Amino acid sequence: MQNATYAANRVKLNFVRTLTLRQLQIFVVASRYTSFARAAEELHLTQPAVSMQIHQLEDAVGLRLFERVARKLTLTEAGEVLTHHASRILGEIKDTEDAMMSLKQADSGSINVGIVSSATYFAPKLLAMYSHLYPKVDVHFSVGNRDALLRLLQDNAIDLAIMGRPPPELDTTAEPLANHPQVVIAPLNHPLCGARRFDLQELRRDTFLLREPGSGTRMAAEVMFRQHLFTPVKTITLGSNETIKQAVMAGMGVSLISLHTLQLELRTGEIALLDVNGTPIERTWQIVHLRSKQLSPTSVMFRQFLLDHAALHLEQEYAAFAGVFAKPPVGAKR
Repeated sequence: MQNATYAANRVKLNFVRTLTLRQLQIFVVASRYTSFARAAEELHLTQPAVSMQIHQLEDAVGLRLFERVARKLTLTEAGEVLTHHASRILGEIKDTEDAMMSLKQADSGSINVGIVSSATYFAPKLLAMYSHLYPKVDVHFSVGNRDALLRLLQDNAIDLAIMGRPPPELDTTAEPLANHPQVVIAPLNHPLCGARRFDLQELRRDTFLLREPGSGTRMAAEVMFRQHLFTPVKTITLGSNETIKQAVMAGMGVSLISLHTLQLELRTGEIALLDVNGTPIERTWQIVHLRSKQLSPTSVMFRQFLLDHAALHLEQEYAAFAGVFAKPPVGAKR
């Protein structure tokens, strides 16, 4: 039994090794016309060349594929079966060729993008703009904190990441996209609302609402505390920007947060910006990928789209708040 199985597998292997795609192409055309002469004409070959390729294919298969009945060429049962499978094989190859060509042209294919949660307030608009320009491209994005995106990059699960501080712990290429200001927010009834340029120590009695460890916003707050030799009387850790904003509006405390998460609340006047010395903290949005990652032409085009449009988009979206921290004229009262 084992010998019979081995022999059968050897026959299959020899069959696959012997036949060629050219033979299948010639066979499919010949089966369509059931005429070697018509096939030769379409393929720009001689009739003897077509006959030779068909005979070689029959030798590889071990069965006759054509027969003459009343002087007419027809397909045998084996020929009918092989026509079906050969057409599928050639169709798959054509689909593969089209897919590779689309990747070369960079106007189709797919991209996997990771986005830190603070970037979800503007990145989807940029993705929508890109999808409108390149509707054949499928853009898939994953949202998480900074640590989560680093894991996705390391696992090669995403092509590109939009984040703040580039990761020194990974060998990456990072390119700046746009300015990314961090601001201190408070409820509208906070006693320092409207005060100009006061020191962070004035908030020492306030509860600071912080993002979870591993978040870039949490890291920015901790750096600010160290630089100002500041220790808040109390901190509360919350898991999202939305939760922090709601907690601030409810009077639970103050927080350092990305300005780019606040457009709705600032437009509706539901939250206050505090004019703390050293703020806004100017950070930078980055587009990041592993240095070892061979980006597809589609990913390269998408990265360039972000580099060309992100800064201008954010400037336009937040132009109304550009002067919030403007310094008063010389001699003006504070």
